[in-house]
Amino acid sequence: MNAALALPIPQSLIDLHQFDVSAPATVASNFATWDIVCSPLGDTYALCRLKRYLHDAGPESTPSTSSFGYLLITRFTPEGAVSATAVSSLEHPGGALPTAPNGLAQTLCILPDGTLTTNALPDRTALISPDLAEILATYTEPARRSFEEFVPGNPFACSIDVIPSGRLLCVTAEFGTNGYGASLPNIVGIADGLLTPDGKPTIRAIASLDPEPAHQSTDDLRPHVQFDGKSVGLANRPRPALTELLTPPSGHRYLDWGRAGLGRPAILADDLFVVPVFERTARGATRGRSFEFVLLDDQGAMRGKLAGLDRWRHSPYPGHHFAVVADPYRGHAFHLNTFGLFAWTRDGELRITLDTTTKSFKPLTNFTLKSCSPAGELLFVHNKQHLVLRVPAPEDLDDLGNAVENALRAFAKERTALKKQWGPVNWHWVDPNTPVHHL
Repeated sequence: MNAALALPIPQSLIDLHQFDVSAPATVASNFATWDIVCSPLGDTYALCRLKRYLHDAGPESTPSTSSFGYLLITRFTPEGAVSATAVSSLEHPGGALPTAPNGLAQTLCILPDGTLTTNALPDRTALISPDLAEILATYTEPARRSFEEFVPGNPFACSIDVIPSGRLLCVTAEFGTNGYGASLPNIVGIADGLLTPDGKPTIRAIASLDPEPAHQSTDDLRPHVQFDGKSVGLANRPRPALTELLTPPSGHRYLDWGRAGLGRPAILADDLFVVPVFERTARGATRGRSFEFVLLDDQGAMRGKLAGLDRWRHSPYPGHHFAVVADPYRGHAFHLNTFGLFAWTRDGELRITLDTTTKSFKPLTNFTLKSCSPAGELLFVHNKQHLVLRVPAPEDLDDLGNAVENALRAFAKERTALKKQWGPVNWHWVDPNTPVHHL
């Protein structure tokens, strides 16, 4: 198993746009990794974005002098070799992958039959063949805005994960969540049927974040998302909502949970999920604000929380690290933020903390934790070097520290070998060989 994987950019895109790989990354021009998933057979898929924005790009601009944005999906073999790359333009008027408005991040999922999905707000889903050669189907809709005429669509979900039983754990958006005039994640649900190019299953809503989204009309009803036998929307959704369950004893719900955010759920067991809930973020100081990793069963009942984190000392707000990943086959949950790597057992007990202020684990502050493979490997992405770190999580969580240290040592050696092989410039790994599928 490779401890390090390089996330490549096709040479053809570099040549077409004369993209300067030696230039430092900026908000307007960068390469970023949004998600990584692994199949039960060991194939790894990475979803990345390459963009450039030029303020002075006019209507007569050529590809080398224009702004652009692409989604890149890379498939790696179990041995770590790049086997395929798919490219989709964010500006393409038709046939491209459905993407989130304003370039917001989206997620990947591998369905039980091997089909890959990309998922984005507001509930836009695309089904892609495992070899990345074609888009099999899309379930999408236009962005819903209060000042524009409603346009119906055919949405599914903004996040999907596969439960060991084969069911789908989904998050869907609702218009007016937290009073915003847009669609944001608000419903956690389970789909028992198959998602295929021929049709989508009904999602059974089990939890909501905001119990009373604002400014909804009958246009906002979602027939494929059901609660109590009726379409979710207007006054119909699971109650009490997560924000109500987490209301402090004072009863002042908006003291902590006004405009709260809903993170991507993690599957801890076939009937138990971890749902991140966090107070609204801001550009200023947010350390010390409220967050909870709620344990929710498949009927929507709250079964506790992931315990042991202090709101200040272990805050996920610096860097906005709200992701939790889980290994349902071994019953472990993991979270990485600026202050440590944390691991819990199935009952929510904090079993071990790897302190990132120590020499051994300080390198983890350069990474973001993305997912856990079916084989129990933790997948991290280096935030600047565009490399994947794979750590085989041990059966006994007490051995996690040794596993991470060993993986970091192997990563350093393999990174040196990759640099000799690829010759990256400013940590851009340019791939001249792998065939590119244009979706």
